[in-house]
Amino acid sequence: MPTTVLLVDDDPDLRQLLAIRLRSSGYVPVTAASGAEALGSLAASRPAAVITDLRMDGMDGLSLFERIHAQDPTLPVIVLTAHGTIPDAVDATQRGVFGFLTKPFEARELLALLARAVALQPAQSAKPSPKDEAWCADILTASPRMLALLSEAGLVARSEASVLIRGESGTGKEMLARAIHRASARQAGPFVAINCAAIPETLLESELFGHAKGSFTGASQAQTGLFQQASGGTLFLDEIGDMPLPLQVKLLRVLQERQVRPLGAAQAVDVDVRIVSATHRDLDAAIVAGQFRDDLYYRLNVVSLHLPPLRERREDIAMLAQHALQVLAPRLHRRITGFTPDALDLLQQQDWPGNVRQLMNVVEQCCALSTTSRIPATSVTRALRLKPTTLLPFAEARERFERDYLAQLLKMSHGNVAQAARLAQRNRTEFYRLLGKHHLDPAQFKAAAEEAPPGG
Repeated sequence: MPTTVLLVDDDPDLRQLLAIRLRSSGYVPVTAASGAEALGSLAASRPAAVITDLRMDGMDGLSLFERIHAQDPTLPVIVLTAHGTIPDAVDATQRGVFGFLTKPFEARELLALLARAVALQPAQSAKPSPKDEAWCADILTASPRMLALLSEAGLVARSEASVLIRGESGTGKEMLARAIHRASARQAGPFVAINCAAIPETLLESELFGHAKGSFTGASQAQTGLFQQASGGTLFLDEIGDMPLPLQVKLLRVLQERQVRPLGAAQAVDVDVRIVSATHRDLDAAIVAGQFRDDLYYRLNVVSLHLPPLRERREDIAMLAQHALQVLAPRLHRRITGFTPDALDLLQQQDWPGNVRQLMNVVEQCCALSTTSRIPATSVTRALRLKPTTLLPFAEARERFERDYLAQLLKMSHGNVAQAARLAQRNRTEFYRLLGKHHLDPAQFKAAAEEAPPGG
């Protein structure tokens, strides 16, 4: 991946000069003449960094920075100005601007600052290697919003901070959790996942913390809990918002003391785990309703990452569908090369309430029932259980009605044109003309009636 840098300046000569310097240093410059133009460029693709002039007509550099960071807090922004003052620099850095340079500046000074900014972007390093990108290779995206999220995930992965992943069901929260684990210093350790909503409360405590032999009826042998199994690695608590309140208290104690005591055991055991949790619920509302402990929330929500629903990253739908097809077709023993253009258009128009999981299900259905080398829109419509909503042109609708009406008359009369014409209250000459127009052969209907079983 080339390392792109967005240059924003209303001076065309300076834009061209900076672009030449960046290109000669191995970067790919993308230019914008205004803040509004820059925001349009950012909506299309995410650069590794932004370099913007401070004083511009319309939106100035600091206003642009605030718009950028409202959507993408980890994207580094470097501000340039010919009117630089110490108060300007202090104000900019206090707001979170990565760097501030006053014109005229040395090219090497800008390039050094830019190199430090780019180094903070794990998803877009200057010379990415397969090893650098392997941690997020399973997450296919071209969405600037998703790329910004991966950048945040790559940064937090380097720390030991607990991470709470929010998002609707089916958006890929566990996949992101696994990516964070692979990008962390714990990557050689285990990644252990549990769905807190899928296990009854009576069993969840034993699953998490383990139990000693004979600690309850049926405990014929000791069991190591998931906290101990994940020691040295990452424990992923999926659907943490559905954890019962009594267990929330015990989980909080484990996180505070970094020890677990298996059920029925006399001694606590030290554990070294990094917690990544996920939920589709609104935990803030759950706290107000008394369904989730606020002290546990603050322990889990050190860093919050929000996975956008698929309907907000439509540019990824075709890519994800094609990738799923490449994986599923061999498994289902199908030779399918792709989707027809109208099928892809239909996929991209859907809202996908089940998100990526629903998309994968639809692709699998289409693949399993396909008899052609490319999946058509009709297969997608069937898999989605959609009712056709497209209105036909008037001429085509009238033609279809006439053909179906005439065919019904011929079926009722068993191919007898005179009888069919009487039913239609038309003379035989006109009726024959209509049959010819729609290429309907009465002999075929007569033969079909003769071949039908009695009573059929």
